[in-house]
Amino acid sequence: MSKHPTIRRLCAALAAACGLLGAAAASAAERAFIIPPPAADQPQGAQAQEKAVIAGGCFWGVQAVFQHVKGVSGAVSGYAGGQAASANYNAVSGGRSGHAEAVEVTYDPAQVSYGQLLQIYFSVAHDPTQLNRQGPDHGTQYRSTVFPANDSQRKVAEAYIAQLNQAGVYPKALATTIEPLQAFYPAEDYHQDYLVRNPNSMYIVINDIPKVENLAKTFPERYRDKPVLVNENAK
Repeated sequence: MSKHPTIRRLCAALAAACGLLGAAAASAAERAFIIPPPAADQPQGAQAQEKAVIAGGCFWGVQAVFQHVKGVSGAVSGYAGGQAASANYNAVSGGRSGHAEAVEVTYDPAQVSYGQLLQIYFSVAHDPTQLNRQGPDHGTQYRSTVFPANDSQRKVAEAYIAQLNQAGVYPKALATTIEPLQAFYPAEDYHQDYLVRNPNSMYIVINDIPKVENLAKTFPERYRDKPVLVNENAK
């Protein structure tokens, strides 16, 4: 998602005319990293639902990926890392708010663990080796960051990042940071369920649909075809 609204509008306008070209480019735009599962994970929680907050570039694609994961009951696009006063798209897109475009994932730990969510995050949701960018998007608001909700999540994330760096499955070291979760602020309504509502957007076709396809191919046992939506009327 470019930080320039005019570019996004142009991409949407070109989508209909360039759909075939976009589909052809999609296969090369995003790739999955085949990575081992975490050696250390959280024990199964007593709570029926837990939350995980992660950031990895434009929240449109990250949200879309986790909406298709079994055991996830909600995935909300939003902002984390900054203050409440700047938790809006106009401020965040300027790159000085301290926020990252993030996604809050609500999940059932009896069906999918925190570590398994991180495996999907590091494998298909984004490229964790890119520093303060993802694809065409540049700025600290697009950084790769895990926001642990508690000490247990922090330990799992730290151990997994170290494990992946040692595994040698990436072309370079991970740029992913771990930041304390002060608060998560849901994004504006027009950012929610964006892929479902705008499947022909050139940006979505090239950058985000391949992520969902990679989820289905790489983690077929965790993939579900029907996404869980913020607004069930999005379709």
